[in-house]
Amino acid sequence: MPSGTPTRERILDAAHELMLSVGLARATTKEIAKAAGCSEAALYKHFAGKEELFIQVLAERLPRLTPLLGSLAADPARGTLRDNLTDIAREATLFYEQSFPIAASLYAETQLKRRHDDVLRQLGRGPHVPIQDLDAYLRAERDAGRIRADADTFAAASLLLGACAQRAFAYDAAPDGDRPPADAFARRLVTTLLAAISVADGPS
Repeated sequence: MPSGTPTRERILDAAHELMLSVGLARATTKEIAKAAGCSEAALYKHFAGKEELFIQVLAERLPRLTPLLGSLAADPARGTLRDNLTDIAREATLFYEQSFPIAASLYAETQLKRRHDDVLRQLGRGPHVPIQDLDAYLRAERDAGRIRADADTFAAASLLLGACAQRAFAYDAAPDGDRPPADAFARRLVTTLLAAISVADGPS
């Protein structure tokens, strides 16, 4: 990477590449610092530890799912319900596709996973947060009358994001090994979900 790149950016780039190639569990701060061309001490000047580094890799190097969910929850009138949900499903599909190879190795090391989860809780982060954020957006849409009053928004959020996460690993064993294309997958998910939760005669 270019020598003029700020240290923090070099560390994030190196962490992203290593986490993708060897997984989060095996990507040590020592190896990340070496790949970034800096000392471990310099890495710790920018990040409290590998857990925080992982969170920032997700936030700054992967598709921007969390900011999209937050902005839509704050302004649900922006765009149509169908378009907004399709954008969310597309970003979620790509986010989980890119984050799954990084995080999967955690599940093979129970103690590391437990420590990682503890840090995420302290930081108010974790895989449950996008579900909560999407639930908040859907509740705002329900209040605006574009979703049925009796719709279970938490279940709808869980179904949509769960399907996007499932796509990240479910198709590797398929005969052709190909995942459904992200755009078409997102549109199909949203069409199915809207049939269950949208107001029958309202705008979608």
